Amino acid sequence: MKVELIDIRKYFGPVRANDGVTMTVEPGTIHGLLGENGAGKTTLMKSLSGYQFIDGGTIRVDGQPMSFASPDEAIRQGIGMLHQDPLDFPQMRVLDNFLLAFDLRMLPDRRRGRAMLRELGSRFRFDLDPEAEVTSLTIGERQQLEILRLLALGAQLIILDEPTTGISAPQKALLFATLRRLAEEEGRSVVFVSHKLEEVEELCHRVTVLRHGKVTGEMEMPCPVDRLVEMMFGRSLPPVECPLVEPGAAVLRLEGATIPSYRLIVENVNLEVRAGEVIGLAGLEGSGQRLFLRACAGLERLTAGHIVLDGRDMAGAPYRRFLEAGVAYAPAGRLEEGLVGGLTLTEHFVLAERDGPFLIDWASAQERAVERIGHFNIVGRPESPVEALSGGNQQRVLLALLPSGLRLLLMEHPTRGLDVESANWIWQQLLARREDGTAIVFISADLDELLERADRIAVFYGGRMSHPLMACDTTVEQLGYLIAGKDVRSET
Repeated sequence: MKVELIDIRKYFGPVRANDGVTMTVEPGTIHGLLGENGAGKTTLMKSLSGYQFIDGGTIRVDGQPMSFASPDEAIRQGIGMLHQDPLDFPQMRVLDNFLLAFDLRMLPDRRRGRAMLRELGSRFRFDLDPEAEVTSLTIGERQQLEILRLLALGAQLIILDEPTTGISAPQKALLFATLRRLAEEEGRSVVFVSHKLEEVEELCHRVTVLRHGKVTGEMEMPCPVDRLVEMMFGRSLPPVECPLVEPGAAVLRLEGATIPSYRLIVENVNLEVRAGEVIGLAGLEGSGQRLFLRACAGLERLTAGHIVLDGRDMAGAPYRRFLEAGVAYAPAGRLEEGLVGGLTLTEHFVLAERDGPFLIDWASAQERAVERIGHFNIVGRPESPVEALSGGNQQRVLLALLPSGLRLLLMEHPTRGLDVESANWIWQQLLARREDGTAIVFISADLDELLERADRIAVFYGGRMSHPLMACDTTVEQLGYLIAGKDVRSET
């Protein structure tokens, strides 16, 4: 299937999300769509897949002009999209989610659907249990389910929007192998939306680069990375610099901490984090690092051991006491846990003021919102609904909502889904807090980020935490072995 986008325009009020974009996706190829956060990549692909109307331009499929009023119309023409956040029903079973896409009868043919799911899964080495609940799946497995659903619907062009965000290295390798097979052996077309240069370089045949809603270049791969960076940002990027900070007194101390959940128990964790220190947490998804981080924020209870903040034992204390002690937690799910869909930026900043007045001065609140939007370089307005912002701008909002003078900042995947420039900016803000004495503990699936940003790194595997390693003395290969469960030592 050959798809042409010709002079595509999409506006949101004064914002020109796509401003005359033209690109062609050839049959049997993997076409990279590269650009910084907010460049217009997702908007363009939502227009192609029927999730929104275009304001101008033409879409051609195999030479024929097309106009899609819905995703259903797009998939009938062979175009399907896998979104960054999987579109599924978590409380339902895998098979039911699979059947909902194409079997609209009151009583669907579950036997036929199960056979189709197993056949497609076997073909692409996706080992999914049809009777498992979607809540039990990792992000990577939920992606696999959506890919199988799109294939069952007959998709000839599959769009993947930042598909490697939050998945493990083995799942990424399997995903890339699947995409290559779809293109090279089955002749399907793939659009791979990303901001990660190394992934586009590894996977794609051709790449189109967007910046501020316009095409800044199109290149056959491979091509020099410096050229792609220049097209993305308009300039080369400076090297990463991490200022040295001498750690102070202990802020957080865990002693024999045991944290249970219905899937996993994190046992006998001992760790000390000092003021101004940055601790990175690594591990496959579901290995215990998120459970540990939530316990440090007071969101999970210990069944054994102690959690000490600035000399006070907080085991069993409510979440509010952790907040009062200067602890902040920034979750990975920006809209699910960190922000409130439907509320504007101004309303978020008002909610974040714990000691604000009973009656809100909205004029003053809007002025403060304008100030924070400018300071944190948020592409949005005080009246912008938070869900209308790009992922990178939502992450900036989360940072803008954090109070000053924190003792401990806990973050899940602080730069997940962000381009290089946005990630560097985020870390500039975090390291500025570090210089003020804030201790930072963060989870990341990016091993390079862990090695570049953390002072020490602890790896979780099956609920056990390794002895923290000095980042400057550790390699990617060593982290990989620990993440895979090789030579994991519990800190006792």
